Amino acid sequence: MAVILRLKRFGRLNHPTYRVVATDPKFPRDGRIIEALGYYLPLMPRAQEQLKLNAERVQYWLSVGALPSETVASMIRRSGIPMPKRKQRVRNKSTAKPPVWTPPKKKVPRPPKPKVAGKEGQKK
Repeated sequence: MAVILRLKRFGRLNHPTYRVVATDPKFPRDGRIIEALGYYLPLMPRAQEQLKLNAERVQYWLSVGALPSETVASMIRRSGIPMPKRKQRVRNKSTAKPPVWTPPKKKVPRPPKPKVAGKEGQKK
């Protein structure tokens, strides 16, 4: 997974504001970002000013395979940006038959090596 679209929190206590960002999933929630794509103001009284997205850039990130979080995906649908259809992976079933089971071969111990009598007694 290379890029994820998610929210980055800003604002003071009990007054959250969020930025919609493209980031690496390994970075923390409020950490480094690749690009800011818009904002979300949940406490804004006018609904049309709550959400602002750069549709062109969001579409680009979705086209190159970025995955949006559930919240950002609902925001993208709400703003009217078409979500790309994910292709289902086709898994081919194997037609090969398993090999016939044969019991493992028994190991035959080797006879011990004969000791050479001449070398043991000699020391310099």
